[in-house]
Amino acid sequence: MEHPFTWHSFLLSFSHQLDFLPEPTFMALVVVLIVLALALSFRRAVLKAVDPAVPEDRLGSRNIMEMAVELVVSLSDSIIGKQERKYVPFFGSLFIFILISNLLGLVPGFTPPTSFFSSNLALGLVVFVAYNYWGVRANGVHYIKQFLGPVIFLAPLFILIELASHIFRPISLSIRLFGNMFGDHMVLEIFTGLTKLVIPVLFYILGTLVSVIQAAVFTILSIIYVAMAISHEH
Repeated sequence: MEHPFTWHSFLLSFSHQLDFLPEPTFMALVVVLIVLALALSFRRAVLKAVDPAVPEDRLGSRNIMEMAVELVVSLSDSIIGKQERKYVPFFGSLFIFILISNLLGLVPGFTPPTSFFSSNLALGLVVFVAYNYWGVRANGVHYIKQFLGPVIFLAPLFILIELASHIFRPISLSIRLFGNMFGDHMVLEIFTGLTKLVIPVLFYILGTLVSVIQAAVFTILSIIYVAMAISHEH
């Protein structure tokens, strides 16, 4: 099977000095640049607005970013509560990065970073470190009690179970996102190569829906992990 064209391979054909930059890293950097461009465009639009509280009457970067932020805030409020909105920037960054990564796979020549297991594992590990850090900060040494179980003589067994459960969380997040995005990207490539017109449009629509859902699922699970970690009742 012939490998499809990608901008990463195109750049490598001109300069082998970029061999040190693997495709997942290259695509992640592209997503970071897109996110920064959207953030700067959003900031400029807000500064120019007569009343920042009034939405724009046309679809632009400001409206798109506001919808994304509103979605993340509503998810966070419903799971953790309004009193914990200090975590929203973290959740919002995850959601926007993953969403743009997923949607980038719908653009010819771009492979979504989320279709690589290594990229998703990195995201999962970031979530893992974050919720454990916040759990310790919120509960101190009492955070460790969740690993010991209800009675002390069962502590060795519960330590093994809880450690396995926590270690599997970033792996589970990675596999779920990787499987869905890799499969979606592969199906889109196959049907675009076979039919060229009409049918691929349906898969682009489906791909967009899958991209949004998978970004939301990853974010929701991350919010749940943080909520469980900072809760005072383990």
